[in-house]
Amino acid sequence: MQIKNEPTYITGVNKNQSFKCLPQILPMNKVFTNADEAISDIQDGTVIMLGGFGLCGIPENCILALVKKRIKHLTCISNNAGIDDFGLGLLLKTRQIKKMISSYVGENAEFERQLLSGELEVDLVPQGTLATRIQMAGMGIPAFFTPAGYGTEIAEQKEIREFNGKQYLMEHALHASFALIKAWKGDTMGNLVFRKTTRNLSTSMAKAAEITIAEVETLVKPGELDPDAVHVAGVYVHRIFQGTNYEKRIERKTIKL
Repeated sequence: MQIKNEPTYITGVNKNQSFKCLPQILPMNKVFTNADEAISDIQDGTVIMLGGFGLCGIPENCILALVKKRIKHLTCISNNAGIDDFGLGLLLKTRQIKKMISSYVGENAEFERQLLSGELEVDLVPQGTLATRIQMAGMGIPAFFTPAGYGTEIAEQKEIREFNGKQYLMEHALHASFALIKAWKGDTMGNLVFRKTTRNLSTSMAKAAEITIAEVETLVKPGELDPDAVHVAGVYVHRIFQGTNYEKRIERKTIKL
């Protein structure tokens, strides 16, 4: 579990006068044993972001822990909804998701069934808009204007303004209580390194949530990562653990004959 550090005061005597210096805060221990411990305080009705792109770089261990914990009424922000038997598809199968905020959901038949039957609330967002809404939350920008979606159902009940003769609609930044992301490597201070497409959305999500939980394939000591290779600084990561048994499934394989 996470260790709470109490301030340490230094006392002594200088020129026959006693003193007590300002508190020195010890470094926070961010390392957790596994996903079950890391997500233990996520409750029913929580808004969470889940990193990755398709099935690439998704937080597999955290998703399985959420399934085991059986929390419900979740609002999940992700570029995709997984597939029927993997990723967020596992949480859809157990009816633990109340609402999905996504940009691509075409590979999940259970998602389609729940959407058409009215069992699942869905907010479909253009992919660039979704990425920018998350990025703006991390930057502290409350809203922005984009031409994407103007003239479609997406623009309904949204403020529209004209800039340089072109119509734009206002989109709000997208926040969450928790961000669950997966990285290739990380150190015990929370610094993260991703590989290729796994960076998509994850780096922005780490900055947009109140609490960021990172699972990594390899956890190392501080100083073992090349500073120039770090994609997310440890200041944005609150909890980290080394994951296990990654499947790394391929969503759709195309073979050229």
